[in-house]
Amino acid sequence: MSTVNCPECEAQVALDSGTEVGEIIVCPDCGVDLEVTSIDPAALQLAPMEQEDWGE
Repeated sequence: MSTVNCPECEAQVALDSGTEVGEIIVCPDCGVDLEVTSIDPAALQLAPMEQEDWGE
């Protein structure tokens, strides 16, 4: 398990050993959705906002 700082609030976020690139996790402090962009070294970025397609 590794830890990385949240890009929004700088809180420590733990990444489990089974975490994969592209996985979305939630910051335990500020609640923002984060996307795992790298495992070694561990890196996170704010997850892109989902766009509604309204059935298109």
